[in-house]
Amino acid sequence: MTGETTVRTAVRIHGRSAQREAVRALLDGLRARSGHLVVTGEPGLGRTALLQWAADSFRAGPVLRLGPGEDRGAPATAGELLTTLRKAAGEAPLLVCVDDAHLWDAPARSALSHAAERLHTAGRVALLLSVAGHRAVDPEFARLPVVRLDPLAPSHADALLDEVTDGSTDPAVREHLLAEAEGNPALLLALVRRLTPAELRGLRPLPRPTADAGTLAAVAGSALTCPSADARDLLLTVAAAVRAADGPDVDTRLVLDALRHLDPASAPTANPLPDVLAGAGDRLRFHSPLLCRAVHATAAPDRRRAAHRALADVLEADGQPLPALLHRSWSLSGPAPVARLADRLAAVAADGTTPASHGLRGTAYARAAELTADAPVRAERYTAAAEQALLAGRPDRARPLLAAARDCAAPAVVRGRAERVRGLAELRDGPVGDAHQSLLLAASLLAEDAPAEAASAALAAADAAWAAGDLPSCLATLSLGPAPVPRDAAGMLGPAAPDAATGADGLPGAVDLAGAVDGAGPGGVPVPTDPPGPRHAADPRHAADPRQVVAPRHATVPGHATVPGYATPGYAAVPSAVLAGGRTGGATPRTDAGARGGPGGTRVCGAVPDPVRDHRVGMRALLEGRLDRAAPSLGQVVERARTDDRPETLLRAASAALLLGNVDAARRAGARALAATRQSGSEALVPQALEYLAYAELRAGRHPQARAHAEEGLRTALRAGQRNTAAHHQAVLALAASIEDEPATVARHVTAALATARRHGLAQAATLAEWAAARADLGRGRPQDAADRLGLLVLPGPGRGHFAVWRLAVPCFVEAAALAGRPEDTHEVLTDFAGWAAFGADPQAAAQLARCHALLAPPDRADDLYRRALARHDEAGGDFERARTALLYGKWLRRRRRPREARGRLGTALAGFDRCGAGVWAAQARAELRALGAAPQGGGAGTLTGLTPQQLRIARHVAEGATNREVALTLAVSTRTVDYHLRKVFAVLGVRSRLELARMVEHADRTRGDRRAGDRM
Repeated sequence: MTGETTVRTAVRIHGRSAQREAVRALLDGLRARSGHLVVTGEPGLGRTALLQWAADSFRAGPVLRLGPGEDRGAPATAGELLTTLRKAAGEAPLLVCVDDAHLWDAPARSALSHAAERLHTAGRVALLLSVAGHRAVDPEFARLPVVRLDPLAPSHADALLDEVTDGSTDPAVREHLLAEAEGNPALLLALVRRLTPAELRGLRPLPRPTADAGTLAAVAGSALTCPSADARDLLLTVAAAVRAADGPDVDTRLVLDALRHLDPASAPTANPLPDVLAGAGDRLRFHSPLLCRAVHATAAPDRRRAAHRALADVLEADGQPLPALLHRSWSLSGPAPVARLADRLAAVAADGTTPASHGLRGTAYARAAELTADAPVRAERYTAAAEQALLAGRPDRARPLLAAARDCAAPAVVRGRAERVRGLAELRDGPVGDAHQSLLLAASLLAEDAPAEAASAALAAADAAWAAGDLPSCLATLSLGPAPVPRDAAGMLGPAAPDAATGADGLPGAVDLAGAVDGAGPGGVPVPTDPPGPRHAADPRHAADPRQVVAPRHATVPGHATVPGYATPGYAAVPSAVLAGGRTGGATPRTDAGARGGPGGTRVCGAVPDPVRDHRVGMRALLEGRLDRAAPSLGQVVERARTDDRPETLLRAASAALLLGNVDAARRAGARALAATRQSGSEALVPQALEYLAYAELRAGRHPQARAHAEEGLRTALRAGQRNTAAHHQAVLALAASIEDEPATVARHVTAALATARRHGLAQAATLAEWAAARADLGRGRPQDAADRLGLLVLPGPGRGHFAVWRLAVPCFVEAAALAGRPEDTHEVLTDFAGWAAFGADPQAAAQLARCHALLAPPDRADDLYRRALARHDEAGGDFERARTALLYGKWLRRRRRPREARGRLGTALAGFDRCGAGVWAAQARAELRALGAAPQGGGAGTLTGLTPQQLRIARHVAEGATNREVALTLAVSTRTVDYHLRKVFAVLGVRSRLELARMVEHADRTRGDRRAGDRM
């Protein structure tokens, strides 16, 4: 141990919002009932901290802590325990905290379990247990509700590190510590304690390994205890096998065969398994990843090397060269470089015909780097390992590898590739301004020796500028060509190797890590206008359906022509799985040491790939308003995917098809890309493919499908450490929910999207999220709130929204401002919108413009404008936009005392909203119809059948005279929840006061009673 750092005690729990919400619900429920909850998680994840937080948060009554053993007050039977709880509670609610309940003996656990099921007899009692997650849950607790603690998300671990070190940690050290801790807060704190202040600040090298045996053992604690030598060998062999596995589990047969090699005289068996292992079919895994690491690190060195040697022998016999070589390298007795083994590892990792995941290839490259003495080759291999980590969806692992590469002297081409990996990692999970600069630097370093990769890096830089809302930088970057780098800036470059595809050690020449960037361009996917209305396209002739088009908008850029903007979902830069020579079987990054040949070195050269050029030309032409040049180039990108099944090609095609408005082609390409990315193991690409699919479905008006894709995309993005991607998925979900009747869902997604967008400079995601929130306000009949929010996005000023999105929100703003009595605010932006509509590329824009003019027009002109807008909608199609116009027209007609016409328009609007799932807007149409005396299907006034069970419960309590606060206490929900549901009750039933509601409930109950009486007769 080298530690001299005193770690400050963390003053708050980081993350754990879902778990805290579950505990809070348990405590809030004590107002009306008893309850119980089990908290579980591996050692170090904070079970005790969560129980302490619950105890500190509980103010309604006493807190009782129980522990194992008579001296800690744990009664022997359930009856005795309940008696103890009654006495402790008295008349007040009681919180009982039982930490490490798995340590109780079996009779005590049984008593605790039976008492949990009979808590209601002891008064209002909340029983909060914690049990270990490194083993199966004891059967006594298996029936109780469980909340699991998972590793901290990167942002929360980062915040914890900042809190305990006052933010003084060197950036490279920070990345290393976060990667080593793997989201375990106790391990992170232990690692900080181990380091000296100089090491934390990057002034001295870190100890290797940082998470040593002592640190891991201290965090694992008593969970590391193993009863027998045979069990210890089994655990060690499983832990060693996991290091070269594609996941957390390993083949049982491999483990047993290795045990036989380890001890030929033994008869190993996996039955029964130690508690810390789980078996599923023919696979074995540790319940706790931390315990897996601790078992491996704390084993005797000779025994650990013997286990790796046995695994290598078995894998070699099975014809699995890459994991066999890894285990062979770990069986070495010292850290000295071994050139031949390092070269073999790198060569097999680079062989695309060898089946292996990106994660396993990255592990092999990193191990090869550790065994390499030559600094340039070592830097190259660390960079290749970082590329593979990024492809595997592990940017947290890529960053420390890049830091290791930075410590080695390397030629410009290797530094350029490292900078590109860093830029792409930042683009998905960091400030996009930093990503833009890193990618520009990468393009300059790669320009002379790897022009194709330089072009990809430049396109990714444009994407970063797009995400940041920096239109001038985006256009300037799209104009970049692969220019040579001066030798005094990039370093002296040696002669090229004879073979540009393969180096002297048999490693491949080039892998387009940013290939998917090439497909997406800056932003890649147009964001829908008010879904599910039609979208815009560069040229309607290229759309399968004339309703599916994306419209440019004019934005003046200094030094450039008027630029038609268009909406995109955000950055699209993700690594691709392009293989040298077009091979399949997994991505194989370059392992070039620079221009020189020799071990580990290859010179990459070649022309800029056609997809990159076509995409760059098409994107720039589209931004400049030159649609005649944009459509053919982007069309070539779509066409190329017909005969190419590589993920990056399909992602490019999906992006280009969305830009052209060909939603069907985008859906096909997106679905194929998703299948291809999953098949290739490119975890980093999955969130991108799901994002394209979500946008395509949203633009086609299929909101349930769009939501399903975005929800899965959000999960995969968070799992892959892509917070920026996750923010864009949150914005998609907010947009989808904003037309549905789910304001709480909209607010949740908007808050999540904005939290990341503001921190990382994602102007586009922020604008989309704000627009979604405003549209939800407008749908719920709050035009003043919507106008206030939208005004910040669309009106001139420094706070105006993203250049490609704000014009799409203009129709919403005009509607909100008109309904709020602020028509004077709309004149300037409406003039701009008229120019967009006149551009002719968006068939919906003309109808939206007519609707906007109708909202602002005097009565003698509004009627004709509404009719004109509906006629334009008939030409363009799109249920939602047409229904919105019909709703506004119907409202206008009703207020002009033209009920028959109003009823027809409102009925059409209701049908349109129901057809596309726009529940919040359908409620407006139903309310207007009720005001006319109509009874729309499914929402007739005077009945309670349209209420949800929760709404019905609230309605009955209010009808009985309860206040909102009293209802909240009775139902164990918040007052805000009651307020929300009561508003819905009023809207569904068409009542305006509590007295009307009480009469309606009384009438409905009387009617139901009369009906039952009639049935009995």
